[in-house]
Amino acid sequence: MNTMSTARLLLVAGLLALATGCSGTDADGTGAGGNHDHEEQAGGHEHEGEEVAKGARGGRLLQDGDFALEVTMFESGVPPELHIYPLRDGKPVDPAQVQLSIELRRLGGRVDRIAFTPQEDFLRSTTSIEEPHSYVVQAQALEGGRNHSWTYESFEGRTTIARDMAEGAGVEIAVAGPGRIAEQVSLFGAIAADPDRVRAVSARFPGVIRTVRAKVGDTVQAGQQLATVESNESLQTYAVTTPIAGVITERHANVGETTKEEHLFKVANFSSVRAELNAFPRDRGRLKSGQSVSIKAADGTQEAMGRIDFVSPVGTGNNPTLVVRVILDNRDGQWTPGQFVEGLVTVSTTEVPLVIPREALQSFRDWQVAFINVDDDYEIRPLELGRSDGENVEVLAGLKSGDRYVAVNSYLIKADIEKSGASHDH
Repeated sequence: MNTMSTARLLLVAGLLALATGCSGTDADGTGAGGNHDHEEQAGGHEHEGEEVAKGARGGRLLQDGDFALEVTMFESGVPPELHIYPLRDGKPVDPAQVQLSIELRRLGGRVDRIAFTPQEDFLRSTTSIEEPHSYVVQAQALEGGRNHSWTYESFEGRTTIARDMAEGAGVEIAVAGPGRIAEQVSLFGAIAADPDRVRAVSARFPGVIRTVRAKVGDTVQAGQQLATVESNESLQTYAVTTPIAGVITERHANVGETTKEEHLFKVANFSSVRAELNAFPRDRGRLKSGQSVSIKAADGTQEAMGRIDFVSPVGTGNNPTLVVRVILDNRDGQWTPGQFVEGLVTVSTTEVPLVIPREALQSFRDWQVAFINVDDDYEIRPLELGRSDGENVEVLAGLKSGDRYVAVNSYLIKADIEKSGASHDH
């Protein structure tokens, strides 16, 4: 392993090791991925050695003298909402006698102001609490002519990583904004030799083959001698040469045999090949010469870009499918005739307000998420996704234009959050 590879592995290991000291705890204050029950606590960031008081329902207990609030999150069959139970000396207080407001200060500067209405023995938030449940909570309550206030941290899906460490591990940040989503048609077929680069080599005059200097698989240059033949008429020996450079793919010549009308050798130049793809007639109007095509090997080991060179107007024989031909540069020899491939043809592109690369996405709980970045902090953003073209995906909700997000190596951020136990599983 070279020095650079070793250094990169050490940086990645260091990044993951940061979780113990740098990551926030999850929203229930346990630091170990607490569970959301039907009615769960809306807890806070619990520092080492700090005990978080719990109420009878398992929620976080905010105490000020003889007055207290038990904070729970309810999400049984409804979007998440806060249920706050007021108490005095541990006994229920009529929620109609309490005026409560809460501010949720989220990473990036957004502030959600939550109002409440009395219901049964608790105060219910008038709006749902958007995921992730990760914020600094500021609560203000007025009861019996007395004001009460509390501030605490409630983090989930968040971690802190020094910028130089993240950059050294290959984490790259991009800014969310508009882009294009390509509409694609998927076609299947195989690699074929280019007929314009194949030559059948024959003897110019009938005679007896005296020498053979090439075999199947040999690479030859234009003008190279492949065999010699003694002419029946002149009894002179002449050379049989190849008109092009390439590879011998067929040989029908042995010493002592008499040449006939059939060719002695076949030479193919594979520096350029073509993908012969099959298309349904319904797609004929969408496929045109010049369209961009991504060609991928069936086993996923190779990929190249090309353009449509030809689309057959009709099928052949009993085969209703059309042939779509794509010329591929093959000077590196990665494509082999007969190799099965898939072609993704870009038939149109659409401008959309917000696009991110697919590699920025990670699964987290039952969401697809991206990770926003503010200074040295990273946090999940559950996304609502729209159209995708395999490389980019449209974002309908969860990010806004201008957000900084992790575009490359986002799996490292996910690993750091999960290692810290800040996943807050429901």
